[in-house]
Amino acid sequence: MLYLVGLGLGDAKDITVKGLEAVRRCRRVYLEAYTSVLTVGKEALEEFYGKELILADREMVEQEADSLLKEADVCDIAFLVVGDPFGATTHSDLVLRAVKLGIPYKVIHNASIMNAVGCCGLQLYSFGETVSIVFWTDTWKPESFFDKIEKNRQNGMHTLCLLDIKVKEQSLENLMKGRKIYEPPRYMSVNQAAEQLLAIIQNRRLQGEKPEITENTICVGLARVGAPDEKIASGTLQQMSTVELGAPLHSLIVTGTMHPLELEMLKLFSVDSSSFENNAYQRTT
Repeated sequence: MLYLVGLGLGDAKDITVKGLEAVRRCRRVYLEAYTSVLTVGKEALEEFYGKELILADREMVEQEADSLLKEADVCDIAFLVVGDPFGATTHSDLVLRAVKLGIPYKVIHNASIMNAVGCCGLQLYSFGETVSIVFWTDTWKPESFFDKIEKNRQNGMHTLCLLDIKVKEQSLENLMKGRKIYEPPRYMSVNQAAEQLLAIIQNRRLQGEKPEITENTICVGLARVGAPDEKIASGTLQQMSTVELGAPLHSLIVTGTMHPLELEMLKLFSVDSSSFENNAYQRTT
Protein backbone atom coordinates (compact mmCIF):
# COMPACT_ATOMS: atom_id res chain seq x y z
CA MET A 1 0.00 0.00 0.00
CA LEU A 2 1.09 3.56 -0.73
CA TYR A 3 -0.07 6.03 1.92
CA LEU A 4 -0.23 9.72 1.08
CA VAL A 5 -0.31 11.42 4.47
CA GLY A 6 -1.04 15.09 5.14
CA LEU A 7 1.03 16.61 7.96
CA GLY A 8 -1.01 19.78 8.52
CA LEU A 9 0.57 23.20 8.85
CA GLY A 10 2.16 23.51 12.29
CA ASP A 11 4.57 21.05 13.81
CA ALA A 12 5.11 17.31 14.28
CA LYS A 13 1.95 16.91 16.37
CA ASP A 14 -0.38 18.18 13.62
CA ILE A 15 -0.42 14.78 11.93
CA THR A 16 -3.74 12.96 12.46
CA VAL A 17 -3.94 9.84 14.65
CA LYS A 18 -4.82 7.83 11.52
CA GLY A 19 -1.82 9.31 9.70
CA LEU A 20 0.56 8.57 12.58
CA GLU A 21 -0.63 4.95 12.79
CA ALA A 22 0.01 4.54 9.05
CA VAL A 23 3.51 6.07 9.28
CA ARG A 24 4.53 3.81 12.16
CA ARG A 25 3.65 0.62 10.28
CA CYS A 26 5.39 1.61 7.02
CA ARG A 27 8.73 0.14 5.95
CA ARG A 28 9.84 3.33 4.17
CA VAL A 29 8.68 6.87 4.86
CA TYR A 30 9.36 9.73 2.45
CA LEU A 31 9.03 13.42 3.33
CA GLU A 32 8.14 15.62 0.38
CA ALA A 33 10.48 18.60 0.62
CA TYR A 34 9.78 21.08 -2.17
CA THR A 35 6.17 22.37 -2.31
CA SER A 36 6.00 23.63 1.28
CA VAL A 37 7.89 23.73 4.58
CA LEU A 38 7.06 22.91 8.19
CA THR A 39 8.11 25.13 11.07
CA VAL A 40 10.03 22.19 12.53
CA GLY A 41 12.86 20.22 10.95
CA LYS A 42 13.08 16.62 9.74
CA GLU A 43 14.73 15.54 13.02
CA ALA A 44 11.75 16.69 15.11
CA LEU A 45 9.40 14.67 12.89
CA GLU A 46 11.61 11.58 13.13
CA GLU A 47 11.70 11.81 16.91
CA PHE A 48 7.92 12.11 17.21
CA TYR A 49 7.07 9.47 14.60
CA GLY A 50 9.77 7.05 15.73
CA LYS A 51 10.75 6.59 12.08
CA GLU A 52 13.64 7.56 9.85
CA LEU A 53 12.48 9.87 7.04
CA ILE A 54 13.86 9.96 3.50
CA LEU A 55 13.80 13.46 1.99
CA ALA A 56 12.08 13.42 -1.40
CA ASP A 57 12.94 16.44 -3.53
CA ARG A 58 11.24 17.45 -6.79
CA GLU A 59 13.83 15.54 -8.84
CA MET A 60 13.10 12.28 -7.01
CA VAL A 61 9.31 12.58 -7.14
CA GLU A 62 9.11 13.69 -10.78
CA GLN A 63 11.97 11.69 -12.31
CA GLU A 64 12.55 8.74 -10.00
CA ALA A 65 9.00 7.97 -8.86
CA ASP A 66 9.38 4.29 -9.75
CA SER A 67 12.22 3.90 -7.23
CA LEU A 68 10.07 5.67 -4.64
CA LEU A 69 7.27 3.16 -5.29
CA LYS A 70 9.63 0.14 -5.30
CA GLU A 71 8.25 -2.77 -3.20
CA ALA A 72 5.04 -0.81 -2.41
CA ASP A 73 3.17 -3.82 -3.82
CA VAL A 74 4.54 -6.05 -1.03
CA CYS A 75 5.02 -3.61 1.87
CA ASP A 76 3.67 -0.28 3.12
CA ILE A 77 5.29 2.96 1.93
CA ALA A 78 4.31 6.43 3.19
CA PHE A 79 4.67 9.74 1.35
CA LEU A 80 4.34 12.68 3.75
CA VAL A 81 3.16 16.05 2.50
CA VAL A 82 3.02 19.33 4.43
CA GLY A 83 -0.62 20.47 4.51
CA ASP A 84 -2.90 18.16 2.55
CA PRO A 85 -1.62 15.51 0.09
CA PHE A 86 -3.43 17.12 -2.83
CA GLY A 87 -2.53 20.72 -2.06
CA ALA A 88 0.03 20.38 -4.89
CA THR A 89 -0.90 18.92 -8.28
CA THR A 90 2.39 17.00 -8.59
CA HIS A 91 1.12 14.41 -6.14
CA SER A 92 -1.65 13.30 -8.49
CA ASP A 93 1.10 12.00 -10.78
CA LEU A 94 2.39 9.76 -8.00
CA VAL A 95 -1.09 8.25 -7.54
CA LEU A 96 -1.44 7.62 -11.29
CA ARG A 97 1.95 5.88 -11.37
CA ALA A 98 0.97 3.69 -8.40
CA VAL A 99 -2.30 2.70 -10.08
CA LYS A 100 -0.44 1.78 -13.31
CA LEU A 101 1.87 -0.46 -11.27
CA GLY A 102 -1.12 -2.09 -9.56
CA ILE A 103 -0.24 -0.60 -6.17
CA PRO A 104 -3.23 0.28 -3.96
CA TYR A 105 -3.12 3.70 -2.29
CA LYS A 106 -4.82 5.48 0.56
CA VAL A 107 -5.02 9.23 1.22
CA ILE A 108 -5.06 10.58 4.78
CA HIS A 109 -6.11 14.21 4.65
CA ASN A 110 -5.14 17.14 6.86
CA ALA A 111 -5.49 20.93 7.05
CA SER A 112 -3.89 22.98 4.29
CA ILE A 113 -3.54 26.69 3.58
CA MET A 114 -6.53 26.31 1.23
CA ASN A 115 -8.91 25.95 4.18
CA ALA A 116 -6.85 27.29 7.10
CA VAL A 117 -6.82 30.68 5.36
CA GLY A 118 -10.27 31.20 6.91
CA CYS A 119 -8.41 32.11 10.13
CA CYS A 120 -8.35 35.74 8.98
CA GLY A 121 -12.15 35.93 8.98
CA LEU A 122 -12.82 35.88 5.24
CA GLN A 123 -15.44 33.29 4.30
CA LEU A 124 -14.07 30.33 2.37
CA TYR A 125 -16.95 30.14 -0.10
CA SER A 126 -16.21 33.75 -1.15
CA PHE A 127 -12.80 32.84 -2.60
CA GLY A 128 -12.30 32.58 -6.35
CA GLU A 129 -9.44 30.92 -8.24
CA THR A 130 -6.23 30.53 -6.23
CA VAL A 131 -3.14 31.98 -7.92
CA SER A 132 0.62 31.54 -7.55
CA ILE A 133 2.88 34.59 -7.54
CA VAL A 134 6.36 33.72 -8.81
CA PHE A 135 9.68 35.45 -8.23
CA TRP A 136 10.49 37.85 -11.05
CA THR A 137 13.91 37.93 -12.64
CA ASP A 138 15.62 40.67 -14.66
CA THR A 139 14.42 39.04 -17.87
CA TRP A 140 11.16 37.32 -16.83
CA LYS A 141 8.31 39.28 -15.27
CA PRO A 142 5.01 37.46 -15.92
CA GLU A 143 1.75 39.20 -15.08
CA SER A 144 -0.83 36.47 -15.81
CA PHE A 145 -1.60 36.00 -12.10
CA PHE A 146 -2.69 39.65 -11.92
CA ASP A 147 -5.36 39.06 -14.60
CA LYS A 148 -6.79 36.20 -12.53
CA ILE A 149 -6.87 38.36 -9.38
CA GLU A 150 -8.68 41.09 -11.35
CA LYS A 151 -11.21 38.58 -12.68
CA ASN A 152 -11.91 37.30 -9.16
CA ARG A 153 -12.35 40.85 -7.88
CA GLN A 154 -14.71 41.75 -10.72
CA ASN A 155 -16.80 38.79 -9.58
CA GLY A 156 -16.66 39.98 -5.96
CA MET A 157 -14.41 37.09 -4.95
CA HIS A 158 -11.31 37.06 -2.75
CA THR A 159 -8.01 35.69 -4.13
CA LEU A 160 -5.61 33.51 -2.17
CA CYS A 161 -2.12 34.10 -3.56
CA LEU A 162 0.38 31.33 -2.86
CA LEU A 163 3.88 32.75 -2.85
CA ASP A 164 6.88 31.28 -4.63
CA ILE A 165 9.26 28.79 -3.01
CA LYS A 166 12.67 28.14 -4.54
CA VAL A 167 14.23 24.99 -3.09
CA LYS A 168 17.10 23.08 -4.73
CA GLU A 169 17.09 25.40 -7.75
CA GLN A 170 20.08 25.70 -10.08
CA SER A 171 21.40 28.89 -11.64
CA LEU A 172 21.08 29.05 -15.43
CA GLU A 173 24.87 28.71 -15.78
CA ASN A 174 25.06 25.60 -13.57
CA LEU A 175 22.03 24.10 -15.30
CA MET A 176 23.57 24.59 -18.76
CA LYS A 177 26.92 23.16 -17.65
CA GLY A 178 25.25 20.20 -15.94
CA ARG A 179 26.68 21.07 -12.53
CA LYS A 180 24.66 19.81 -9.59
CA ILE A 181 25.20 23.02 -7.63
CA TYR A 182 22.08 24.46 -6.04
CA GLU A 183 21.10 27.97 -5.02
CA PRO A 184 20.21 28.71 -1.35
CA PRO A 185 16.48 28.24 -0.59
CA ARG A 186 14.31 31.34 -1.10
CA TYR A 187 10.77 31.97 0.11
CA MET A 188 8.74 34.90 -1.21
CA SER A 189 7.47 37.31 1.45
CA VAL A 190 4.21 39.24 1.50
CA ASN A 191 6.30 42.39 0.97
CA GLN A 192 7.84 41.06 -2.24
CA ALA A 193 4.48 39.86 -3.58
CA ALA A 194 2.87 43.25 -2.84
CA GLU A 195 5.77 45.09 -4.53
CA GLN A 196 5.31 43.01 -7.69
CA LEU A 197 1.56 43.70 -7.71
CA LEU A 198 2.19 47.43 -7.24
CA ALA A 199 4.65 47.37 -10.16
CA ILE A 200 2.04 45.70 -12.39
CA ILE A 201 -0.55 48.33 -11.40
CA GLN A 202 1.89 51.06 -12.48
CA ASN A 203 2.62 49.23 -15.77
CA ARG A 204 -1.08 48.89 -16.54
CA ARG A 205 -1.70 52.59 -15.89
CA LEU A 206 1.15 53.51 -18.24
CA GLN A 207 -0.65 51.44 -20.86
CA GLY A 208 -3.79 53.53 -20.34
CA GLU A 209 -5.68 50.93 -18.27
CA LYS A 210 -7.59 51.43 -15.02
CA PRO A 211 -6.67 48.37 -12.94
CA GLU A 212 -9.38 46.74 -10.84
CA ILE A 213 -6.83 46.51 -8.02
CA THR A 214 -5.10 49.63 -6.68
CA GLU A 215 -2.69 50.65 -3.92
CA ASN A 216 -5.73 51.08 -1.65
CA THR A 217 -7.28 47.66 -2.19
CA ILE A 218 -7.67 45.86 1.14
CA CYS A 219 -5.37 42.84 1.41
CA VAL A 220 -4.37 40.33 4.08
CA GLY A 221 -0.88 39.06 4.75
CA LEU A 222 -0.48 35.72 6.53
CA ALA A 223 2.66 34.05 7.88
CA ARG A 224 3.23 30.57 9.36
CA VAL A 225 -0.50 29.74 9.46
CA GLY A 226 -1.16 26.97 11.99
CA ALA A 227 2.09 27.54 13.90
CA PRO A 228 2.23 29.00 17.44
CA ASP A 229 3.77 32.21 16.06
CA GLU A 230 1.19 32.62 13.27
CA LYS A 231 0.89 36.22 12.15
CA ILE A 232 -1.94 37.98 10.27
CA ALA A 233 -1.98 41.59 9.08
CA SER A 234 -4.70 43.39 7.13
CA GLY A 235 -4.50 46.71 5.35
CA THR A 236 -4.01 48.25 1.93
CA LEU A 237 -1.85 46.67 -0.75
CA GLN A 238 0.57 49.56 -0.22
CA GLN A 239 0.80 48.71 3.49
CA MET A 240 1.45 45.05 2.66
CA SER A 241 4.66 46.11 0.87
CA THR A 242 6.16 47.25 4.20
CA VAL A 243 4.44 45.11 6.86
CA GLU A 244 6.73 42.92 9.01
CA LEU A 245 5.59 39.29 9.15
CA GLY A 246 8.86 37.50 9.86
CA ALA A 247 9.94 34.03 8.75
CA PRO A 248 8.27 31.97 5.97
CA LEU A 249 5.89 30.66 4.76
CA HIS A 250 3.82 33.67 3.69
CA SER A 251 0.53 33.99 1.79
CA LEU A 252 -1.34 37.03 0.51
CA ILE A 253 -5.07 37.58 0.04
CA VAL A 254 -6.51 40.27 -2.24
CA THR A 255 -10.08 40.87 -1.08
CA GLY A 256 -13.17 41.13 -3.25
CA THR A 257 -16.61 42.18 -2.00
CA MET A 258 -16.77 41.83 1.77
CA HIS A 259 -19.64 41.00 4.07
CA PRO A 260 -19.78 43.35 7.11
CA LEU A 261 -18.86 40.39 9.33
CA GLU A 262 -15.73 39.74 7.24
CA LEU A 263 -14.82 43.40 7.55
CA GLU A 264 -15.18 43.33 11.33
CA MET A 265 -12.91 40.27 11.51
CA LEU A 266 -10.26 41.87 9.30
CA LYS A 267 -10.19 44.94 11.54
CA LEU A 268 -8.87 42.68 14.34
CA PHE A 269 -5.68 42.33 12.32
CA SER A 270 -5.43 45.85 10.87
CA VAL A 271 -2.04 47.50 10.42
CA ASP A 272 -3.84 50.86 10.70
CA SER A 273 -7.60 51.03 11.41
CA SER A 274 -7.91 54.24 9.38
CA SER A 275 -7.08 52.29 6.21
CA PHE A 276 -10.48 50.59 6.56
CA GLU A 277 -12.45 53.68 7.47
CA ASN A 278 -10.99 55.92 4.76
CA ASN A 279 -10.72 53.37 1.98
CA ALA A 280 -12.83 54.50 -0.94
CA TYR A 281 -12.16 51.26 -2.81
CA GLN A 282 -13.61 49.03 -0.13
CA ARG A 283 -16.52 46.88 -1.23
CA THR A 284 -19.16 45.50 1.10
CA THR A 285 -22.36 43.59 0.48
